Amino acid sequence: MSSLKNIITSKYLTLPLLIAVLFLLNYFAGLSGIRFDLTKDQRYTLSDAAIRSTESFDSPLYIDIFLEGDLPSEFLKLRKETAQILREFQSENSHIKVNFIDPEEEGNEDTAQRLQAMGMQPAAVTIEEGSKVSQEMVYPWALVNYQQRTVKVALLKNTLGASLEERVSSSVQHLEYAFADAFTKVGMKDKKKIAVLKGNGELMDIEIADFLSALKDYYQIAPFTLDSANANAARTLEQLKEYDLTIIAKPTEAFSAEEKLVMDQYTLHGGKSLWLVDRVQMEMDSLYQNEGESVAVPRNLNLDDLFFKYGVRINPSLVSDLYFTQIVLATGSGSQTQYNPAPWLYHPMIFSEENHPVNTNIEALRMQFANPIDTLGNAINKTVLLRSSPLSKSVGAPALISLETVTREPDKESFNSGGMPLAVLLEGSFTSVFKNRLLPVSVNDYREQGDESAMIVISDGDLIRNDIQNGRPLELGYDKWTNNFYGNKEFLLNCVNYLLDDSGLINIRSKKVEIAFLDSQKAYLEKSKWQFINLGMPVLLSALFGFGFAFYRKRRYAR
Repeated sequence: MSSLKNIITSKYLTLPLLIAVLFLLNYFAGLSGIRFDLTKDQRYTLSDAAIRSTESFDSPLYIDIFLEGDLPSEFLKLRKETAQILREFQSENSHIKVNFIDPEEEGNEDTAQRLQAMGMQPAAVTIEEGSKVSQEMVYPWALVNYQQRTVKVALLKNTLGASLEERVSSSVQHLEYAFADAFTKVGMKDKKKIAVLKGNGELMDIEIADFLSALKDYYQIAPFTLDSANANAARTLEQLKEYDLTIIAKPTEAFSAEEKLVMDQYTLHGGKSLWLVDRVQMEMDSLYQNEGESVAVPRNLNLDDLFFKYGVRINPSLVSDLYFTQIVLATGSGSQTQYNPAPWLYHPMIFSEENHPVNTNIEALRMQFANPIDTLGNAINKTVLLRSSPLSKSVGAPALISLETVTREPDKESFNSGGMPLAVLLEGSFTSVFKNRLLPVSVNDYREQGDESAMIVISDGDLIRNDIQNGRPLELGYDKWTNNFYGNKEFLLNCVNYLLDDSGLINIRSKKVEIAFLDSQKAYLEKSKWQFINLGMPVLLSALFGFGFAFYRKRRYAR
């Protein structure tokens, strides 16, 4: 009898004891901070660079996420992934505090207005359910606040021609980098220095104002007049060597031998450079002002030998591409004037091959009168970052360029020299262009072979130029005539960050994440079936099991 009681008691105690053990294991596992990322793409495993971006915070850092409320399914995915990646950051630094806010909630009208005033525009989402179509405004933005600094974080990327699902998928891949980048900005103490070169007819400040404004979050920026090298090259070189990077934005006047010597020795002493160079003189304004026709001619910048020595050659030709962006042409006059978009083969739309962290996960770029680049054999490591499309060709200068070409059908068979390099990353120990040559002037510590350095050469000076409206610069990459956004700004920021990045933050961009989405239209059409499977089937199976069990008991105990 006692053994029977022991068996019964053990049966009743086993289940509660098992539940208590599992509860205690779960509780202590939570306290230990041990986490396992079982996802195939390791999307929740932070990189070392992302972890380092959180190390400097010794007081609360507040993150406001404006994805809350009744969201469309795609944005629910984005919200979930944002919350999860931030939990991973919080596990590295407990000072990180996250707050989700619904800007459209009653009483939060001022919040939505403040967000728009800060340039955080909402995304208009069209929702289709059968024959019903509605539109909702969603704010896919975050604000990172630390001490006296605030940084905006765009959670949804603009991707030209992509569906909302594709944009969200691309954005999820971008989340770790976006927040690590914001943490780096707000926690940065010692900023590196960038010189924006002047003196050779470069773009005006207002024409590159938006890009320089974006760089100020990371770096100290100052103009640097290079033509002072003509009077005192040695002093100019010593002053330039105080900067970590130089930006040369579309020079239009030839470099003197002294200026070229300064740039050469700056590179050989480890200085980094971002060159945006037009080898052909051609502008849209020339076409508009000369009745739709103008002659494109080679531009002599006296830099050919320098680039040749480093391993590239910018050809005096224009790229014509069947993957193009549009220009707007006016027809009619007076009050009857109409502005219509037209295809323009000399403004190619460039899609990245995503073969490097600099060009990974970026939107299509817009280039204007770009030139083909040849890569030459030497010891410098070369990575082609941008290429023309497979359906492109080179048009040699001088050449007559006419707006009338928008009305003609292009000869597609002639577009057979595609894949021409348009931006090249050069890395290694550079050899001086003045090696075995007479120096124009003497400089301190002249070198024929340099330290390890890097530069990026882009054959389009307008890639960095923003549009201007009412005397104010617009966002780089935004075309005010066609209302399209391009990835110029993001690409150039990646270029600068890569050239100056010591923490490896830029490498986070190469991380690939795959997100599965629900087909909302299919779900609507099959709603009844899945409601029955999820709600009706469990009830039906429970009823069948109950009747079957009752029938079994009745037959067994009736004997």
